[in-house]
Amino acid sequence: MNAPLWIWLLLCAVLVVAIVVDLVTLRGEVRLRAAVFWNVVWLTLGLAFTIPVWTAQGGTTGQEYLTGYLLERSLSLDNVFVFAVIFGYFVVPPELQPRALLWGVLGALVFRAIFIFAGAGLLATLHWMIYVFGAFLIATGIRLALVDESDVDPGRNIFLRGLKRFFTISDDYRGHALTTRINGRFAVTPMVAVLLVIASTDVVFAIDSIPAVFGVTDDLFVVLAANAFSVMGLRALYFLLADLLGRFEYLKWGLALVLVLVGVKMVLSDVWHVPAWLTLVTVAVVITASALVSLLRPTDPPGGAGAQARV
Repeated sequence: MNAPLWIWLLLCAVLVVAIVVDLVTLRGEVRLRAAVFWNVVWLTLGLAFTIPVWTAQGGTTGQEYLTGYLLERSLSLDNVFVFAVIFGYFVVPPELQPRALLWGVLGALVFRAIFIFAGAGLLATLHWMIYVFGAFLIATGIRLALVDESDVDPGRNIFLRGLKRFFTISDDYRGHALTTRINGRFAVTPMVAVLLVIASTDVVFAIDSIPAVFGVTDDLFVVLAANAFSVMGLRALYFLLADLLGRFEYLKWGLALVLVLVGVKMVLSDVWHVPAWLTLVTVAVVITASALVSLLRPTDPPGGAGAQARV
């Protein structure tokens, strides 16, 4: 079902206002109380958008949006973990982190939109791509379960190595400035390296997450809306959870299981059409159960990122 024009306009208006509000409210070092408040705001906004989707396109599409939003919101925890590793690696001062995260969020919106339109085009013209997406999701779920995320090393980023090869990077930050001069010669600040690594990881996360939501629905509007609302809450989510991610050890197993199940659903789509409500219930139950088990049976947190900036 094609979404009517008014809901496209509503989505665009809400996102513009949300970006402006996010830019104005989360500045400097963010306190826990503010992080909690804005997490509630973004979560409420994302969930409440189910109402206009349901009104415009019916209950089944509304359930698909809610499932896609919950799935993408849960997958965004991986983004938060990697952002924490990047900031630790480059020793980004707390007062500079909100600006870096803002560019990370905007980059995530752009890259996801690109991959969403590309994925929709592939699925519309090449039906067999649904099996490729499904197999990719199954492989991604298995990789998520087996790979230790604490081994993430921004220093191995190919774009960072290229930056260091062609530019001089200053040893310290110069506020929000991206360029500076050292002994009269042009140089870039470590913030350029931070933004470059964040942008490249945004691409990786877009490649991982977009097939997941296409496994829930092929409605282009629903895919875009679910991704947009999940990404818009990333900054507040980071400041709330950056120091607590080690406690959610079992959540990655839940996410891995969800990705595998959605992948299997895509592979079997021509044989068995899974009802939207069943997908919604499965995603909600698995993610909630894995989060609760993590909180009730905490494990030792993974090793943190190095304390000294390396550029």
